[in-house]
Amino acid sequence: MQNIEQLLAIMARLRDPQTGCDWDKKQHFASIVPHTLEEAHEVAEAIEQRDWVGLKDELGDLLFQVIFYAQLGKEAGYFDFNDIVSGLNDKLIRRHPHVFEHTQTLSESELQAQWQAIKDQEHAAKSHHPTRFADDVSKALPALSYAQKVQRRAAGLGFDWPSYHGALDKVAEEVEEVREALAHDPNSAHSGEELGDLLFATVNVARHGNHDAEQLLRQASRKFIQRFRQVEGVLGEQNKRLADANLAEMDAAWEEVKRRSR
Repeated sequence: MQNIEQLLAIMARLRDPQTGCDWDKKQHFASIVPHTLEEAHEVAEAIEQRDWVGLKDELGDLLFQVIFYAQLGKEAGYFDFNDIVSGLNDKLIRRHPHVFEHTQTLSESELQAQWQAIKDQEHAAKSHHPTRFADDVSKALPALSYAQKVQRRAAGLGFDWPSYHGALDKVAEEVEEVREALAHDPNSAHSGEELGDLLFATVNVARHGNHDAEQLLRQASRKFIQRFRQVEGVLGEQNKRLADANLAEMDAAWEEVKRRSR
């Protein structure tokens, strides 16, 4: 607790109107949001890279975002850090009755159903209208994560294929619809809609495999970057620059990279 108290005091000092940091003093809730998103992604990156030393630092940076919001909330009279922690404590206890009220072992599906039922009750208590499907899914999520959460909500209601086979067949169906739409007009709104359906169907396959679609795409992007840098290296061995190489030369270098990796 002493470290937390020191951290809160440091944050208050940074925001002090007379002696604080000029940059920190200028910030407000909205201006901090991009930094919060960046820090959250850097935490994910450190975990994916298994950089445990770096993860410690990145988690500290993410914690600082919470401390910053707490200071802004305190200054505005909305809430302070203790309010945040108190609310979190209450929520964790409320959402885990099988741990804190009556100890029992639940299956994964039972846990998900209980969790969702409690969240629905919380939402209904805060809202003036009945809870609708996916009301609790944040629209601020990255698109792949948003799609996967929506699909989980539908699956929790029983609207789902029994295995990945049905989801994979849906991808094949969507591929054909994309092919037809592109053949008619690749730039049309309809083509874009069909491509969106294909992406959504692909996320569903990832969900059935217990994979996180957002993480998979980041990994695929990093894999492409790594391989294309190797292409750059192969071209360099031929005294060629990537910017000056034509498509045939890049394709040949790409195949060479694949051959070396076997």
